[in-house]
Amino acid sequence: MQLVQLIIPVESAHRSIIYLGDLGLFQFKDLSAEKSPFQRTYAGQIKRCGEMARKLRFFREQMVKAGLSPSTRSIRSNDIDLDRLEVKLGELEAELLEINANNEKLQRTYNELLEYKLVLQKAGEFFYSSQNSGAAQQREFEVQHSGDGSIDSPLLLEQEMVTDPSKQVKLGFVSGLVPREKSMAFERIMFRAIRGNVFLKQAVVDDPVVDPVSGEKVEKNVFVIFFSGEIAKNKILKICDAFGANRYPFTDDLGKQFQMITEKSLSSFFKADVTAERNSWKDNGEEISEKEREIVPINYVLLLGIKTIHDLSDFRVLLNWSASHFLEIRCRKPESVYRLKLFKLKITIDAGLLHRSNLLWTIGYEHEQWNLLVKQQKSIYNTLNMLSFDVTKKCLVAEGWCPVFASNQIQNALERATFDSNSQVGAIFQVLQTKEAPPTYFRTNKFTSAFQEIVDAYGVAKYQEANPGVYTIITFPFLFAIMFGDWGHGICLLLATLYFIMRENKFLSQKLGDIIEMTFGGRYIILMMAIFSIYTGLIYNEFFSVPFELFGPSAYGCRDPSCRDATTIGLMKVHDTYPFGVDPKWHGTRSELPFLNSLKMKMSILLGVAQMNLGIILSYFNAKFFKDNLNIWYQFVPQIIFLNSLFGYLSLLIIVKWCTGSQADLYHVMIYMFLSPTDDLGENQLFVGQKFLQILLLLSALIAVPWMLFPKPFLLKKQHDERHQGQLYTMLHSADDPLEEQPQHDSHGDEEFEFSEVFVHQLIHTIEFVLAAVSNTASYLRLWALSLAHSELSSVFYDKVLLLAWGFNNVIILIIGIVVFVFATVGVLLVMETLSAFLHALRLHWVEFQGKFYEGNGYKFCPFSFALIGEEGE
Repeated sequence: MQLVQLIIPVESAHRSIIYLGDLGLFQFKDLSAEKSPFQRTYAGQIKRCGEMARKLRFFREQMVKAGLSPSTRSIRSNDIDLDRLEVKLGELEAELLEINANNEKLQRTYNELLEYKLVLQKAGEFFYSSQNSGAAQQREFEVQHSGDGSIDSPLLLEQEMVTDPSKQVKLGFVSGLVPREKSMAFERIMFRAIRGNVFLKQAVVDDPVVDPVSGEKVEKNVFVIFFSGEIAKNKILKICDAFGANRYPFTDDLGKQFQMITEKSLSSFFKADVTAERNSWKDNGEEISEKEREIVPINYVLLLGIKTIHDLSDFRVLLNWSASHFLEIRCRKPESVYRLKLFKLKITIDAGLLHRSNLLWTIGYEHEQWNLLVKQQKSIYNTLNMLSFDVTKKCLVAEGWCPVFASNQIQNALERATFDSNSQVGAIFQVLQTKEAPPTYFRTNKFTSAFQEIVDAYGVAKYQEANPGVYTIITFPFLFAIMFGDWGHGICLLLATLYFIMRENKFLSQKLGDIIEMTFGGRYIILMMAIFSIYTGLIYNEFFSVPFELFGPSAYGCRDPSCRDATTIGLMKVHDTYPFGVDPKWHGTRSELPFLNSLKMKMSILLGVAQMNLGIILSYFNAKFFKDNLNIWYQFVPQIIFLNSLFGYLSLLIIVKWCTGSQADLYHVMIYMFLSPTDDLGENQLFVGQKFLQILLLLSALIAVPWMLFPKPFLLKKQHDERHQGQLYTMLHSADDPLEEQPQHDSHGDEEFEFSEVFVHQLIHTIEFVLAAVSNTASYLRLWALSLAHSELSSVFYDKVLLLAWGFNNVIILIIGIVVFVFATVGVLLVMETLSAFLHALRLHWVEFQGKFYEGNGYKFCPFSFALIGEEGE
């Protein structure tokens, strides 16, 4: 990695940034950090791009509402001019906003007319029944009044009929619709507010209606409220507004009411007539007949150039237009005006929606291309704002990091930009010397990138520090497989992963959910985990907890031919040792659990000690690369001695015991190595000279602790004093040279040295390593624990679910048992156990392995690249 300065003429700056973005190997430094975003040179262009991005988001929202999706066709966005795109987006937005406003207004009017129709129907029925009742009473009164009066004649009715109309109380009424869920409260509040001086009549609307205000379907009731007086009217109107009731005018003229109500029968006649005409049409591509030309107006057909029915762009809209034509011809009566208005309004709304859909389809075809262009241009101007002008204001100066191997590619890109922009002056590329820590860049591919992300999640490697990601490719899936070992479950994981890998091109072109996206991103990690799980499953000889004799017959058999129950009377070795993995005869025996526990526990210790030693060895290579001899002699050497004096020795004892078949108790050996190092080992002795070796290792471990603690702080202090004294002499002889002040400024951080802080830090580091040597080794026992848990769960599901269902000899119970077994295996073992083993393997790598050598205090190389512009990147 190198720090580079670019001096680019203004006329070729934009194209140079484009070519560098296509290359994706240059990380720009912000040379205008002291300026606010609004004070920078290209703030106006960024604002323009932001406004265009807003319009594109608006278009996407409208397409989502319309059920459309942007086209995914791949077209180079460099073929579009940003200025023309800005004008085009503005025109499209204005047109779409106008269409939306008109459609919203028309739809609201249409919904209001539909509600008005319901009010006319329901309230009209009430008035019609009231009119009939009143007419009957009038006839009865006239009959009684024409004869002789009797004492039984109703005085009140007579008084009402003969009273002067000018002296009668004028009743008013309000009609409309109220949401059904609020109707009861509406009625109670109305009655209490008017103190009972109100008559309210409600009728239920059978089907939900679209509310004109909210646009949602709501169940409503039609109401009619009779009142007397202006005060009551004002209260009623306020209550209606509070409950969201839509009011509609209703004439008190019974003749006009009847005229409106009769439209319903006319509508039924018209609907049947148009349906009959529509069914007589045949969409068979034949020439339009004379009868069809009567239905479809000839001037409209000729205007569109339609020759056959297949040529109609939207048959439904044209048919509705024709239907309205018939309605206008056949319905010449005055009472049909309302129905004609409603029908024409529906046709207008359909035509507007068709036009809006066509416009959105046109936008969607170009949306992704426009969106990519806007994002790229905004990122270009953001990058240009990070550059600074030289003193002549004719060139832009850029500084940034790039890999050494990319120098020629960057220079070629700058030369092409100069040529394509017809610039008379070329860009200048020069390498700068600096003491600033460069960013860390690891070249990865689609296979290794996921493993590198695991390491980077803990911390990005310091520049030129050993990268644990290389070892993680093997060690991570292997430790996972130790905990997950079952080659049946491994095959299931492998098949699921192969599905993602085989269809990765399709998944890459889609927007996935969070869980699917995370699983797809780690598909190659899961692939390695599945392969290693099959391997360790073959070692454990477990296929959904069932053993198989895949590598030959078992080495053990019954003691005599009369043996019937090998699990109770014991086995004897009758064949050669099973060539690979655990002998299948161990499964199901009384000694299965003790044997597998001992095997997996000791294997976990061996793997843990090996991986921790690998981490300490990598710390040596780090120190050697950075020429840090103090870390080699006073950190690496005592750490490797301390760890192997205790747990390296334990690993040696495990291997010797396996090879010799000794019955020595390793717990006793390790405990009394500390408590009584000079006592004889007796029957626990594994080899000659073991007692002397234990004393030597114990002394080495004790010496390693002060070796780590004391020398390094004092040697650092000595080096600092010598360096500080040399710097004083240097400054004395070069005080008048301003060019020498920059290196002193760069090394200013090295002048501050506090011995107490260094010593305390070393003390903490020493104590941490000593304690971690014990705790980290114990932490690797999680490999044994999770492997045992996985095996036992798998065995329980097989024995207590599948075999138990099989024993009932019932097909239905067997099917239920298989379903439960499959769901338990997938849900618990293939999902939960996979996640659990993954997290435990992650912890072992982050803490136990990387903690031995990995500082992880660097920062990632983030080049300016168009390929890295995300879906939501701005």
